[in-house]
Amino acid sequence: MDAMERAFAEARAAFGRGEVPVGAVVVQDGRVVAASGNRVEETRDPTAHAEILALRAACAATGDPRLTGADLYVTLEPCPMCAAAISLARIRRLYFAAYDPKGGGVEHGAKVFDHPTCHHVPEVIGGLRESEAAQMLRAFFQDKR
Repeated sequence: MDAMERAFAEARAAFGRGEVPVGAVVVQDGRVVAASGNRVEETRDPTAHAEILALRAACAATGDPRLTGADLYVTLEPCPMCAAAISLARIRRLYFAAYDPKGGGVEHGAKVFDHPTCHHVPEVIGGLRESEAAQMLRAFFQDKR
């Protein structure tokens, strides 16, 4: 299973738990070092986004707060909080599926990586399997209405 497929598996698992279906995977040296889905509702923690949880687990696994050379795969454009964490973790490349015009912080909204105070800017590749991720998100929110 490739990294983006693993991120989708984490997103589907989050959906099954009643969480917004977002999954994230950290890959370093060609291997998955951490993966997670959203757990905001489960943990009652507004910062328990998939990206934050995956970054925390990857840092714990590597014993380093900086993940230089690591890539992050996410099913949705990261929000500003997650984009800032990605920068602080020194992620090399960010790959994401669906764009998030309302809550995104990379290509939309705050555009965290465009700020002069952003110390590290990863290479960003967005729109991978975009329609699949967008459909999962639409299905989740349609069930909530």
